[in-house]
Amino acid sequence: MAAKQKRKLEDLSMDEFLLSGFDSPDEDGSEEETPSPQKKDAISPNKNENKRGRASQHKHQLSKLKNKDPEFYKFLQDNDQSLLNFDDTDSSEDEDEKTYHKLPSVLEEASSDDDDEEGQKSSRKSKKTVETIKVTIKMIEEWKTALKTHPVPRTFREVTQAFKAAIATTMGEGGGQCRYKVADSSVFNALVLFCIKDLYMILQKMLNLKPSKDQNKPVFPSSSSKWHRNLTDIKMYLSGVVQLLSSLTEASVVGAVLKHANQLVLYYLCLPKQCRHLIKQLLKQWSTGEEMSRVLAFLALNKISRHKQKTYLNSILKQMYISYVQNCKFTSPNMLPMVNFMQRTLTEMYSLDTQATYQHGFIYIRQLAIHLRNAMTMKKKETYQSVYNWQYIHCLYLWSRVLSTLHPSDVLQPLIYPLCQVVIGTIKLVPTAKYYPLRMHCCRALTLLSSSTNTFVPVLPFLLEIFQQVDFNKKPGRMSKKPINFAVILKLNKVNLMEKAYKDGLMDQLYDLMLEYFHSQASSISFPELALPTVIQLKAFLKECKVANYSKPMRQLLDKVQENSNYITAQRQKATFGVADTAAVAVWEKRIKEEGTPLSRYHSQWKKLREKEIQLEISGKERMEDLDLPEIKRRKIQDRKIEDKKEFKDLFQSDSSSDEENGGLKIKGKKRSPASDDEDDDDLEDLSDFSDEEGMEEEDSGDDDEEGGGKNKSKAPKPMSSADLIKLAEGQEDVVEDLQLSDDE
Repeated sequence: MAAKQKRKLEDLSMDEFLLSGFDSPDEDGSEEETPSPQKKDAISPNKNENKRGRASQHKHQLSKLKNKDPEFYKFLQDNDQSLLNFDDTDSSEDEDEKTYHKLPSVLEEASSDDDDEEGQKSSRKSKKTVETIKVTIKMIEEWKTALKTHPVPRTFREVTQAFKAAIATTMGEGGGQCRYKVADSSVFNALVLFCIKDLYMILQKMLNLKPSKDQNKPVFPSSSSKWHRNLTDIKMYLSGVVQLLSSLTEASVVGAVLKHANQLVLYYLCLPKQCRHLIKQLLKQWSTGEEMSRVLAFLALNKISRHKQKTYLNSILKQMYISYVQNCKFTSPNMLPMVNFMQRTLTEMYSLDTQATYQHGFIYIRQLAIHLRNAMTMKKKETYQSVYNWQYIHCLYLWSRVLSTLHPSDVLQPLIYPLCQVVIGTIKLVPTAKYYPLRMHCCRALTLLSSSTNTFVPVLPFLLEIFQQVDFNKKPGRMSKKPINFAVILKLNKVNLMEKAYKDGLMDQLYDLMLEYFHSQASSISFPELALPTVIQLKAFLKECKVANYSKPMRQLLDKVQENSNYITAQRQKATFGVADTAAVAVWEKRIKEEGTPLSRYHSQWKKLREKEIQLEISGKERMEDLDLPEIKRRKIQDRKIEDKKEFKDLFQSDSSSDEENGGLKIKGKKRSPASDDEDDDDLEDLSDFSDEEGMEEEDSGDDDEEGGGKNKSKAPKPMSSADLIKLAEGQEDVVEDLQLSDDE
């Protein structure tokens, strides 16, 4: 019967299936198995249903639903009576006529939607009323008292929402989406001050967090049972602190916010999104902020890197290196301390993980080597400029400092040789006098690397080469008022190469660098052999150089080097071990270094004096200010004329008749003091600077004196040279005659 019934269902059309009702095959089968008068009644309606309309058929099916599923039928009665009670007078013919559905003119919404919309409108109105709450100082004091006595999440939420409204005013948002409104600057200051000073301790108390005894294992706030309950408010507050930090410009306020952010570092570490935003602002302050802001930002970055090293260290190192390169593009005496600060702090960050440092160092030193290789192969101005710039030089010095500070390290040891090759290649790229300052920077980096890593680097040949290329006996082409600061320049122009300050500064740099290098090798057992080429070169220089200012420091350096060589030789003769015994050599050098050498003692004294000079240069003061040099005051021409008239009035006679006979002026036979002679000589030297026109004016003034002194007029004398005037001022030689005495006398 089941197969027969199944075959019947397959043969039925859609209309027949709908007319047959929703009876299952089992029910149909059971009905067929038990023939009864009900079966006839069930078949007869099916025949009649074909003649009825579809509406009546549907109503008949719903009536059957009452017996099959009374619960569902009751649900329809309670909730949707219109579905059960509908008009069944329509016929299939009427439905065929109504083939198209006509849209109503007005769409009606259900009553439930209307209720929801009214609810939303009422909630919006309530929100608007809440947003109008204005924060006052009284409210802040109440919050402060409540949170200090008994901190609860509700009060903390109110404070964080008010803080969000205050930050929104600094961002230009006006606090439109905030519950509170901060309109007064005094209220803003009071609220921010309260949050920065007291909110951290209130948070610790509210979450029941106790400070950890071990700094390496801090207690994170997420371990508190109340963390999830206050998570939304804490997120809001931490985001507000970062926004406040990004909008501030006053250094003192930035420092206060950074101190507060440093306290909240453990909270930021529990929230990765807020922590990334904080790191971005900390990097900005570390590279471009004021001195105090840089230090506080570095402390926060270091704290983040130490506690979540695997998560944040690599990204922080990369961003710090990029910020360092971007902010050392230009160097000045004021900028140099900031560059040194970034180098030292970045070195400390690299010391946290030597494996990560090796990866970063390998990539960036290789990048520097690629730039150098392109410059050596292309040999164009653009490629030279990619190497001979401040960013490249500061990067070389940074990695020299990193490798020298972190030594000894087996991980970083392989990076020393390629870095030395890059620095030496930079020196040899353009070995001209124009780039001597750049050579000094590279030599200083090599000296630092050599002294700290116990690696021999040939630095002296690059310094001794300058003695052969520069003629220190040649007189400078022009004088310069200011000295050249080699610490903040990379190249010299043609005018600088002609100045006296260029040779003075070059000699100072050579003296400093050679002394620094010899000091690093002063306790070496091979110092006499190392110093021999330099001793020969300096002796040759001293024979040729005739300028005392240049030969004096080099002679002093030569004496100290020779003294140290003699000391090492004397100590070396007492040794009982061979050259091949490296362990004994290391012990011997360590002992000599602890005892001290003549060169090391001299270097310590020299370094104290040199540091004072460097501090003056860094602070922007000129070394010329400390020198008590006399100033040359030039007098005006009119003032000179008046003084000359007074001086020369007493020198010449204009009223005697001998003026016409001699055809010139005669000096009075009056004794003069040596002081007056010196004054006259100075005046004459000043007169020698005058031009011919000024000499003609002096003739006129002489004529005026003659007219005022005597009645007889004489012809104007010819213009006299300065040499003639000097002879006249000196007077004629005294003639000694023998006295003739008479017999009576």
